[in-house]
Amino acid sequence: MKENVSMEGYIKTIYKALDDKKAEDIQIIDIHEVSYMADYFIIANGTNVNQVHALCDNVSEELAKLSLHAKQTEGYATGNWILMDYGDIIIHIFDKESRSYYDLERIWKDGKIVEI
Repeated sequence: MKENVSMEGYIKTIYKALDDKKAEDIQIIDIHEVSYMADYFIIANGTNVNQVHALCDNVSEELAKLSLHAKQTEGYATGNWILMDYGDIIIHIFDKESRSYYDLERIWKDGKIVEI
């Protein structure tokens, strides 16, 4: 993470990047007290594969402007669940059916919902 950008700044940038491409039901979950994996999960969905790709691309572009690049991105080819790993922030972008099926919000219910 870049020293002159706060974690809150990154979270707001991600939220705006998702919102700009009309992501549905953007959820930010603070998991730092329940997992060593990351500090935040950000979960959103698109309505189709093209929108899921657009959401991923926009997040990547906006964070690159802040010199933040994903350590790893998985699932882009299929577009039903894209995971973007930024270390302390993990972004999950689903299609509607996959989001409902995997229900990460239920799995990580011990985390705290963050309001933007």
